[in-house]
Amino acid sequence: MKQVLAQAFPSPQLQSPYKKARYPAFARTRSKSTSIGTTTSPSLRAQQTRAAGTTGICREAKEATAKPVISAHSSSGSYPVNYYKNKMVVIDRYIAGTFFASLLGLLLLCIFRFNDKQRKATIKGSNATLKTTSSTRGDYSPDTGSGTDVIVVGAGVAGSALAYTLGKDGRRVHVIERDLTEPDRIVGELLQPGGYLKLVELGLEDCVEDIDAQRVLGYALFKDGKNTRLSYPLENFHSDVAGRSFHNGRFIQKMREKAATLDNVRFEQGIVTSLLKENGTIKGVVYKTKDGQELKAYAPLTFVCDGCFSNLRRSLCNPKVDMPSCFVGLVLENCDLPFANHGHVILADPSPILFYPISSTEVRCLVDVPGQKVPSIANGELAKYLKTMVAPQIPPELQDSFISAIDRGNVRTMPNRSMPADPHPTPGALLMGDAFNMRHPLTGGGMTVALSDIVVLRDLLKPLSNLRDAHSLAKYLESFYTLRKPVASTINTLAGALYRVFSASPDQARKEMRQACFDYLSLGGVYSTGPVALISGLNPRPLSLVLHFFSVAIYGVGRLLLPFPSPKRLWIGVRLILSASGIIFPIIKAEGVRQMFFPASVPAVYRVRAPPVD
Repeated sequence: MKQVLAQAFPSPQLQSPYKKARYPAFARTRSKSTSIGTTTSPSLRAQQTRAAGTTGICREAKEATAKPVISAHSSSGSYPVNYYKNKMVVIDRYIAGTFFASLLGLLLLCIFRFNDKQRKATIKGSNATLKTTSSTRGDYSPDTGSGTDVIVVGAGVAGSALAYTLGKDGRRVHVIERDLTEPDRIVGELLQPGGYLKLVELGLEDCVEDIDAQRVLGYALFKDGKNTRLSYPLENFHSDVAGRSFHNGRFIQKMREKAATLDNVRFEQGIVTSLLKENGTIKGVVYKTKDGQELKAYAPLTFVCDGCFSNLRRSLCNPKVDMPSCFVGLVLENCDLPFANHGHVILADPSPILFYPISSTEVRCLVDVPGQKVPSIANGELAKYLKTMVAPQIPPELQDSFISAIDRGNVRTMPNRSMPADPHPTPGALLMGDAFNMRHPLTGGGMTVALSDIVVLRDLLKPLSNLRDAHSLAKYLESFYTLRKPVASTINTLAGALYRVFSASPDQARKEMRQACFDYLSLGGVYSTGPVALISGLNPRPLSLVLHFFSVAIYGVGRLLLPFPSPKRLWIGVRLILSASGIIFPIIKAEGVRQMFFPASVPAVYRVRAPPVD
């Protein structure tokens, strides 16, 4: 090729005459740079005529008397036009070859793209088939990858809802639960309106039907013989949207039954004893069946949802569990609450007391007892404490039913736990529910957080048809910990802050803060709807929480300084602000300031835009 080009272009000076001979119009416009007609000397014109005559085949030479002969000059002499035409034939051959080579490359590219589309269509078809086929029973092999896609440890609210959600999306789900009989608990009985909306979003709203669940429309707050009613801001929602209160066990059984209707979801009673870990990746679980047989189950992804008493969380997070108090639970029968379809919060001494309906004939009472221990039930100390210390502080219309419930002897206790989410991102496994994150149950926000987390997780996993690349999936799912923050951190922070504010204290600044909170909520309008929207999960905005919290503190300072400030009142006001800061800022720090207020600055969020390729 180089030799041909060298023959075609003996020197750089030949390029310009080639262009002119090829394009005559160009030659005419640039006549000064070529030897044409009158622009050449007589001797040069004669030389051109002799050169043209020697060729004998050039049309320009035959018409030399009519048109000037075009020639080029180089160090080797003049070259007629036919010289370049002959050389151009060689060049045109290579142009044609290049054209056909390009055409062949384009054809191959089209074939490759067609094959890629066929492959994707095959994968999509296999996924569609997956959604309608049942899961394989028995043990599962990590080598063949058959059997199941997801293992769910625990079948409480989080586990059952997660199993149904993933099963509905076509995943093969294996749920392992310690006890599949109906649970009997004294917490997890109030679902806030925000949680009900998440239930609707997951397609589980019918699980609150046929269990005698009661609609909850807001709260009633009691302090020192005064009360105020705080309604949920439900004006812009469908009439069915409200809180729900029920027996926790009935609700969980309905969710389990609905998840079990899916062919690709199966439940098995067993105790998971450990996670199967290989080279830093969770491959599955080891569990004991109901008859004591030890088995192994393998899956690309394992969700640990075994509740607040989880024995598996230590390998997946930093469990900083705090137990600020205990609940003493009773059931009041055949009594009417002062405000129907409302939860009741009594700001008692030393800590709050809760009442809310759990059926058409039953009212749940939860008495908060600070500390990690309660008075002994066996020797009657607890009954005495409830009758002498608690009963006088509850509304008079509830006292008789309260005493009767104590006398029936069905008194139960439950420790209240708080644990901020502090996970170890681990390939192959993820924590969910109370095993992952807990807050004080005063505001009834636990189920709302769990259901919200499942919605976030569902949306993250939906575009993925293959979960077997554990390390890529783990990096992708790190965004889950940030995307869940707006709802989870707001409810967690509010629950911890309100418990501290509502609890009695000998500190004068804390007393003023407690009174200021009651009075602030009693103002109505935005002063009540704003905080209640936060509690209900209808407006989970961390900034709104901080603004309302410090508005209460500033309102408390204003109460102290009006009408006549004094140095003592001014000092109490300063301590009130400091006390408010000391309550909320440690909780925010534990939740994560960056993830809570600036989630867009967390790099993991941007991995959502690029899910791992199968």
